Amino acid sequence: MRKEDCFYLGKIAKKFSFKGEVLIYLDTDEPELYENLESVFVEQNKHLIPFFIENSSLHKNDFLRVLFEDINTEADADNLIGSDIYLPLKMLPKLSGNKFYFHEVIGFEIEDKRLGYVGEIQSINDTTAQPLFEVTKDGAEILIPMIDHFLVKVDRENKKIIMDLPEGLIEMYL
Repeated sequence: MRKEDCFYLGKIAKKFSFKGEVLIYLDTDEPELYENLESVFVEQNKHLIPFFIENSSLHKNDFLRVLFEDINTEADADNLIGSDIYLPLKMLPKLSGNKFYFHEVIGFEIEDKRLGYVGEIQSINDTTAQPLFEVTKDGAEILIPMIDHFLVKVDRENKKIIMDLPEGLIEMYL
C-alpha cells in the first residue's frame, strides 16, 4: 500500500499492558467509527506494513486500545511506539454538503461571489490556528481562511468551492 492511497488516522502513543497492548491516539472527530477495525497500516522505516488487530476498544475518547496479532510482549510493543497509523482512502466515510476532507479539494477552483474566479487550491495549511486554503493565481500565492461563514458551496461535480470573501482579502495579494 502506498502512502498516497491512505489517510493518516493517528499515532501509536504508548503501551497499555505488559501483554503487548498499545494505545493509538486517533486524530478524528469520530473515534467510534474506527472501533472495530480488522487491520491498519503502521509506518515503519518509511514503509506501510499491515498489522492485523486481534482486539480493540475505545479508551478515554481519543484513544483506541489495540492488541495486534503477533505482538505479545512489552518489547514488541516498544518497537511500535511513535509509529503513524494509516488506513486506505476508500475507508473514509463519504461527506456531503459543505463538509470535505482536506485532500479531497486539492486542485479545486475557488470562486468568490463578488470577484468570480480566484485561483486553484494547491494545498491546505493546517499548522496555523485557522486552516488556510493555499491558492495560486497568475503566479501569486493567496491564503484564504477556511471559515464556515465564508463558505457558500462545495461543488464536487465541477471541482469548485464558492465563497463569499470579505472585501479586500483577495486584492491585498494581487
